[in-house]
Amino acid sequence: MPKVTQLSQLDINQTYSYADYLTWQFDETVELIKGKIMLMSPAPSVHHQSISMNLGSLLHGFFKRKKCQVFAAPFDVRLYDRKKSILASQDIHTVVQPDLCIICNPELLDKQGCNGAPDWIIEILSKGNSKREMKIKYELYQESGVTEYWLIYPEEQAIYQFVLNDDRHYQLNRMYANDDIASPYLFPELSIDVNEVFETWAND
Repeated sequence: MPKVTQLSQLDINQTYSYADYLTWQFDETVELIKGKIMLMSPAPSVHHQSISMNLGSLLHGFFKRKKCQVFAAPFDVRLYDRKKSILASQDIHTVVQPDLCIICNPELLDKQGCNGAPDWIIEILSKGNSKREMKIKYELYQESGVTEYWLIYPEEQAIYQFVLNDDRHYQLNRMYANDDIASPYLFPELSIDVNEVFETWAND
């Protein structure tokens, strides 16, 4: 099989697996959504990165020396139907790179990243994110069994917290903004000052 060193060598209409993905050697960052290639947005803005760093630092401090671990993009998360057991690379057709994710089951971690659904995923919107992309991610995280999903809107300085309900569908649990103290559903003892999350943005 010839080396794939340029995105143009791939057929965007073809279905690929994670095993294929691991062989690609081009500079562009892509995700696989049910076997289809999805180009990621250009490099995140300063605002995006400052929010990620602020929140990541808070989470790292909280989870230090605890069972759960925090990971930031770039970090491969392989997703599939939550009813299935852990799959091999050739049987996986979705791999995403969430901005932040928290994983409490160490058996999901391997040298390539996370093989299965994290407990909690946080995505920070960028101008390049389309509504279509966000809808796709929402549905993927729901069907693969990510219990808690936070969607962060930098310009509005708002956090939307979704949690799987008893029917395994996402329900908007809370919306946080301004001087609110955000609390994850999975970790109610963790208190996050929303102003701290957006601190750099607010000072610009």
